[in-house]
Amino acid sequence: MGFESFIGLRYLRAKRKTSFVSVITFISILGITVGVSALIIVLAVMTGFEEDLKKKILGINSHIVVSAFGGSAIYDYNEVTAKIRTVDGVTGASPFIYGQALLSTEDGVMGVVVRGVERETLGDVSILPDKMIDGSLEALDKSFKDTKTQGGVPGIVIGAELANILGVRVGTGVNVVTPSVRSSLAGGSRTGPRMTRLEVVGIFEVGMYEYDSTLAFISLENAQSFFKVKDSATGIEVKTSDAYRAEEIRNDIKDVLKGGTPYFARTWMEMNKNLFSALKLEKAAMFIILMLVVMVAALNIISTLIMVVMQKGKEIAILKSLGATSRSIMKIFMIEGVVIGLVGTFLGTVIGLLTALNLEAIVRFIENTFNFRILPPSIYYIDKLPSKVEPMTVLAIIIISLAISFLATVYPSWKASRFTPVEGLRYE
Repeated sequence: MGFESFIGLRYLRAKRKTSFVSVITFISILGITVGVSALIIVLAVMTGFEEDLKKKILGINSHIVVSAFGGSAIYDYNEVTAKIRTVDGVTGASPFIYGQALLSTEDGVMGVVVRGVERETLGDVSILPDKMIDGSLEALDKSFKDTKTQGGVPGIVIGAELANILGVRVGTGVNVVTPSVRSSLAGGSRTGPRMTRLEVVGIFEVGMYEYDSTLAFISLENAQSFFKVKDSATGIEVKTSDAYRAEEIRNDIKDVLKGGTPYFARTWMEMNKNLFSALKLEKAAMFIILMLVVMVAALNIISTLIMVVMQKGKEIAILKSLGATSRSIMKIFMIEGVVIGLVGTFLGTVIGLLTALNLEAIVRFIENTFNFRILPPSIYYIDKLPSKVEPMTVLAIIIISLAISFLATVYPSWKASRFTPVEGLRYE
């Protein structure tokens, strides 16, 4: 250890009569610690929230949706679906019908989005079969035609939150009412409201309030009959092997479907562009705001070193008289500031990582202790606080924190190196 390092580390331990300097040193370390830990925790939460949202959106929805121009119906949907499945990168394709309706029971009325799906291929494009908490999708197979010979009513699958709102469970009947229907998806004469009776045959829960409270599924055949759209589909859902290649695969699908009926395809990124753009902007804003906390802590380092330089004027003069160079003096105080930055960054990183990696358990403990929900799912889309630590983000935070701490030492150290022995010993 050189004498510069020895003296620089020794200056961190203030004497009793100058203990105020050591308090400021502690505050500087604490400021760096708080700033770094807050950055790691907040960015981990925002990254986790974004990933969780993507997983749920891409779980219940497909990566690409193929529709006909003008919102017209797709009558050759089986042929179109077969062509789409031949595209490289496509792992599943399934036709669907989309419509709005009212679900009513004795306990309430709720507006929902009714989706007619092909049960056999639904699992290829959606995680819905894996998210059933009661009943089954197989019960959707009973059609309106079957009820005429077998009795009973067709089935409907709804979300857990919607079931709670309506006060229903598997086996309960619900009334489904359409505000109005057209004779075809492409247009035609409008008829009055249409109502039918369906039985809840399954309840799903994906953990996203928006879906669990507003989505309902019936079979494709029953949707065609209920919405009076004959043998047609609203569109075709497509799942790809890589969600981030959706745009590239979308272009390949458009090439395959060239000629005949004009189709257009939208990727999940386009359909949720505003949401994820807002998340990225908010993440960048939080990074900048919390980095200001680290910069404020760096100002504490500057003030600490300036006070140490003023206090150690005599020692600096003696060192220079003994032959210490200006570079050595500067190095002494830079070492002191860098050590403050290193200790603060290290403690902040440890605290931040421990908190971020165990955030769900910490939140659950707080909720159980104080008996309240930190993230009500009806407001925040999610039912738990997600957290995902990205190693490169943590590394960037560490590097930036150390860089700011180092830059904070330059001016005070330079001022110390400008001391002359005469100035330091003048009033001694």
